[in-house]
Amino acid sequence: MLQESTLERPVAHMMQKESAPICTNWTSQNKLWSNLAEVAEFLHVPMPQALQRENVLFQHMHFKAGQRIHTLGQNFDSLYLVNSGFIKTILFDEFGTEQVLSFPMKGDVLGMDSIHCAHHSSEAIALSDCDIILLPYKTIATLSHSYDQLGQAIFGLMSKELARQQTRLSIHGSASAEARVAKFLLSLSERFFLLGYSKSTFNLRMTRNDIGSYLGLTLETVSRTLSALNELGLISVSQRHICINDAEALRNLRKLPSNKLKAKISECFQSSTISAWGMAPALN
Repeated sequence: MLQESTLERPVAHMMQKESAPICTNWTSQNKLWSNLAEVAEFLHVPMPQALQRENVLFQHMHFKAGQRIHTLGQNFDSLYLVNSGFIKTILFDEFGTEQVLSFPMKGDVLGMDSIHCAHHSSEAIALSDCDIILLPYKTIATLSHSYDQLGQAIFGLMSKELARQQTRLSIHGSASAEARVAKFLLSLSERFFLLGYSKSTFNLRMTRNDIGSYLGLTLETVSRTLSALNELGLISVSQRHICINDAEALRNLRKLPSNKLKAKISECFQSSTISAWGMAPALN
């Protein structure tokens, strides 16, 4: 068994004046603490019996919409596991303009880009009320030495985020503005589906300005594109509520048609004579 003092020391400095509840009672504390078994379950890794006796607790922190979870330049000592809620991570350019980097949600881990420099290289802001589990990096590193699957899970999360960023960069480099918005909606749809929610109906927690910043587009372009997709019947939009009516058409979308062609396509879509208009031949 790992020495108890080695594991608990990194957690203790975050307990402030409140003493930690015992492991068997943390669930009655309105989820103020999680034990190692729950964190392992949350990360979808099996819990070895040898580690089930480890008295390691991880603190939950609650943030209201608009609050900063961590700030640019803040010292790095913990990873942030999103238990619930929606977040955006941002950078600022030399003119002070905000650049949205990502939209973490349940199951994502923040702060992995800060391990190498020991301070946060971005800011994280809650887009809704959030419940975050603090994972002290020294504790995770120590546990990973004897718990290989925990380390593999962290590396898996890093890989997932890297793949996400690569996809985003490839979209920026080659896709039209319309295709970027379509792919963004499909990406959100897939992420919600993996969390057990509806794949076709969801609410946008971020603003259209946030979406534009993330996709490298203006607010006006995002709004205009959403309206056009709504007019074509590919999606239904009501403020922040989105309903995807034809995922395949969105997936095949390259560029929005002219207004004249758009009207004919909308007629075809509504009469179900085509299902993926992005691949349909030109209409005369």
